[in-house]
Order: sequence, then structure tokens, then C-alpha cells
Amino acid sequence: MRIQDLQHSLAAIGALPCHIGRIQRAWLKGQPLDAGTRRQKSEDYFPLSVRNGLPPIAAQVEGLARIQSQHPAADGSLRLLVQLNDGQMVESVLLPRDGLCVSSQVGCAVGCTFCMTGKSGLLRQLGSAEIAAQVALARRIRPVKKVVFMGMGEPAHNLDNVLDAIDLLGSDGHIGHKNLVLSTVGDPRVFERLPQQHVKPALALSLHTTRAELRAQLLPRAPRYDPAELVALGEDYARRVGYPIQYQWTLLAGVNDTQEEMDAAVRLLKGKYGVLNIIPYNSVEGDHYQRPSAERIHLMKRYLHDHGVLTKVRDSAGQDIDGGCGQLRARAAELIDHSRLLRRTNATKATPQA
Repeated sequence: MRIQDLQHSLAAIGALPCHIGRIQRAWLKGQPLDAGTRRQKSEDYFPLSVRNGLPPIAAQVEGLARIQSQHPAADGSLRLLVQLNDGQMVESVLLPRDGLCVSSQVGCAVGCTFCMTGKSGLLRQLGSAEIAAQVALARRIRPVKKVVFMGMGEPAHNLDNVLDAIDLLGSDGHIGHKNLVLSTVGDPRVFERLPQQHVKPALALSLHTTRAELRAQLLPRAPRYDPAELVALGEDYARRVGYPIQYQWTLLAGVNDTQEEMDAAVRLLKGKYGVLNIIPYNSVEGDHYQRPSAERIHLMKRYLHDHGVLTKVRDSAGQDIDGGCGQLRARAAELIDHSRLLRRTNATKATPQA
């Protein structure tokens, strides 16, 4: 379901724009769709046709997604395994300080070599209402004041649905525009579309290296941007919207943590309106990468900072429950595969033998 589908269904039962807005606001607060109507003045009640027609629509919205399981972390994060209406699963992560990381796809087509999400490839896109539903579900647990599109999937590959969700979250969802963060490996459509949006989110660009050939190895199916070109596009957008760009750099020991890379990053990013987030690699089973030592990470941050590049270490929340950057999807895939195996086994048992 897309958000427009919900709006059309509501209009079909006689809901006016003011009613649709009230329903959407209740939904995004994690409340029933008709929440608050009895506290309004009598002239503000929903029309009878809306009251009578709302239950089946509410049931459809409720069926979009449900929390299959919750996995708390020592740092206060909470990884949510979310089951969609067709049985597929995505993961979202409630972060410390009222943040939420949401997914935009089941799987991912980019295939970053250090990320678990892309191991299964892309299975399907999420509709904009399924994306927004992750926020509604999370807000039933605790407040959400910031939403980052850094979960499963490449938002640029599902851009229409992602931007629809961002528009809704930045209006009826009452989330500040700069607290909506779209993360992408870079795509021409992102830089064309985002400046035209009513709600202009903050942008996080997956950089990971200053070397085009290494970036092509690490992100095998990302657009072939030269890192300098990607930074120039990010700088232009950051200046337009008035909040700094975020450059993401997953630290891989012996790969992109060298002195040569640090010096090149200084030349590339010094003086830019942005921040470099260095993200120590989160271990993923079966991968050969390692995270640098704590001493190396601290040295990199200090060196870059001292040479004019605002640098932060973003040690991903929820690592102990596989909720960190690059770790999502593993448990979802295991459950889906197990479910498929059970269905095939049951179907075989039910088939009459010749």
C-alpha cells in the first residue's frame, strides 16, 4: 500500500482533507485511526459515512506490518523484526535519543561487500505506507523524533515511495525536516528530486573511500561516481537546504584506514559543509573484513579533525543484537528461509503418494 492508496480509500468513504489529516496524524502517533474523535467538539466529529467506513480501512492499515519480535541491546537500542502482509520481513531499529532506523526495501541490490542486507539481493520494494508503518509501530513503544533511512535497502532505488513517506513524516508525522535523514550510495535521481521536495531531508552519502576503483569494489552495483564528484553534489545540496551533509565511511582494517586515505580525505573534505562519520566495521558472519583497533580509530578521528575535517566516530548502536550498520537482515532471512522450508515440507506431506 502507498500513502496515496490510503488517502483515496478515505476519500471514497466521504473523508475530507481535514479528516484524512486527522486520521494520518493518529496513525503516525501509533494510535487507532479514529483516536481523539470523541474529544473533539460535536461539529468536528467524523461524518457518519467515515465512522461506518473506517473499520475495514483500519484493519487494512493494521495488517500492513506487525512486530514479529523485539531484541533489546545494552545501549538502549531495540531491534524490531517487522513482518509485512505478504510474510516478508524487514528490520527497523529504535535508537538511543528518540531515533528510529527504518528499511525501504526487502533486501538490497547494491551488494556492498561489507553489508549483510545485500546478501539475498533485492526481493521487493516497500510501499510508502509500509515505510510509514514502521514509525507508527515504533511509536507504540517509545517516542520517535528522528527517522533515518539507513535500514535495509537503498532508498534511491525506491525513491518515489521513500519521498512520499518523508513528506508524510515531515508534515503529519511532526518530525523536523533535518531529522529525516536519507542515506544513499549516490544516484542522479536523488540530487534531482530532493531539492524539489516540500520536505527536504538531510542527506547522508556512502563514501567509504577517496579512490574510485576501491569504491567500485566495495559497492559493486552503485553508480560509478568519482568520490570528488559525489562530494561536490553533496556540498551543493547541503548549501541549498542549510544543514550539513553527512559522509559515511565504514572503516575496514587495512583497506580504507591507511595514512594515504586520511591525507586524501583531508584534501577532499577540508572546508566542506559537512561531517565525516567514520563507522567501525560491524562483524558479519562469513565476511573477511575486520574493524581497526580502537587506537587506530581514535588516531584517524584526531588526525582528520586536526587537519580541518569535522569527524565523528559513529559506533553503531545495537551491535550486540545485530542491529548495527551492515548487520540487518540476517535474522529476518533465517526466519523467512525456515518458514519456506516448513511450508515446502508440509506441502510434500500433504501430497498424496502415487
